[in-house]
Amino acid sequence: MKENKYDNQSFFDQYEKMLRSQLGLEGAGEWHALKKMLPDFKGKHVLDLGCGYGWHCRYAIEHGAQSVIGIDISEKMLAKAKEINNLEGIQYERKALEDIDYPAGKFDLVISSLTLHYVESYDSIVKNIYRWLTTGSRFVFSVEHPVFTAEGSQDWMYDKDGQSVCWPVDQYFIEDKRNTTFLGENVIKYHRTLTSYLNILLKYGFAIKEIMEPEPSPEMLKELPEMKDELRRPMMLLIAVEK
Repeated sequence: MKENKYDNQSFFDQYEKMLRSQLGLEGAGEWHALKKMLPDFKGKHVLDLGCGYGWHCRYAIEHGAQSVIGIDISEKMLAKAKEINNLEGIQYERKALEDIDYPAGKFDLVISSLTLHYVESYDSIVKNIYRWLTTGSRFVFSVEHPVFTAEGSQDWMYDKDGQSVCWPVDQYFIEDKRNTTFLGENVIKYHRTLTSYLNILLKYGFAIKEIMEPEPSPEMLKELPEMKDELRRPMMLLIAVEK
């Protein structure tokens, strides 16, 4: 499925208010963990799948990457990326992930931030990424954690006083689309088990190097008291693999 909610003006307006939109990578709760999983960028040709505002593209160039291609389906996202993160060496392309193709061995690193749970064709995308990468290079990505996506509503269960009591996990082994609400809009996401995320990577020849279920940093916990709820269940899954 090639859903593009981000070109809906009201949805995009809400996205602009998020900390990760306003502060860049430092406003992303998982960034302190994800950046430790990234390899040296020096001289590398990088592909960013679902680049959004282009913050990861900027980071790659500023840390020595030779070139970066940022892919996103949203015209509004790419317009913002070109406005605030249009560094020399970055090329932005408007395409759906399912439609892109590159020669074998074109990239030394593929990254993707919170994008692959929006696409149905995870299997074929992983297969393509393996072909596009040079031997010994890495694919590092983040997705919403299967515990977070399983039940579908993506909200806490509340008591009669409106206090959150637990996070619902249901239909965990039923892998399919989930209709959920994000930024006030109905959004389709795809739930996969942890087994599927990992075994499909192994199926195409990747070696798993690191897996993280990131917690908020001590700084975020101190500055944003509401982040303490992120210690109650995993929200994200970070995976680094090597060809």
